[in-house]
Amino acid sequence: MSLVNWRPHGRALSRILAALPISFALSGCIQPLYGPLSAGGDVASELQAIAVEPIPNRLGHYLGNELIFGLNGTGSQVPPKYRLFVTVAENVQSPLIDTVSGYPSAANVVVNADYRLMPAGGGEPIAKGQATVVASYDRTNQRFANLRAARDAEIRDAKRLADEIRIRLAAAIAARG
Repeated sequence: MSLVNWRPHGRALSRILAALPISFALSGCIQPLYGPLSAGGDVASELQAIAVEPIPNRLGHYLGNELIFGLNGTGSQVPPKYRLFVTVAENVQSPLIDTVSGYPSAANVVVNADYRLMPAGGGEPIAKGQATVVASYDRTNQRFANLRAARDAEIRDAKRLADEIRIRLAAAIAARG
């Protein structure tokens, strides 16, 4: 049987016909994340109005820059309606040990971030949560290569963490309406 000659028979046709009204009914329940808000405006313009507070340390610098670019990558000067506070904790784990040399052959950089989105004028948090990301890298006998690989893993973690936080903030703002 070729694809051109395929036709649903019997129960397959009834299943397709039964699934159609259900899918149409459920399509009315879905709201696009970056669509217009019920209070006016859209999620993208609300994300641009988030001021990212400084995050200490090198990893915080990477994360802060990624958040600023991800939230307001247009470079437009929007008066802040919200303030984003982020605290970062980093941990390096070495799960694999070379049995001959006794040194780790790989490492994982685990980054935990707690974030709070507050209104600029104060009040209750609009969104808060915790996000965790892991990036691994191979270790060698060369010290500089290990340092550079660890830093690259930190940068990868910062990018993934910024994306995750941005998506969660967008969902919270969209749910708020």
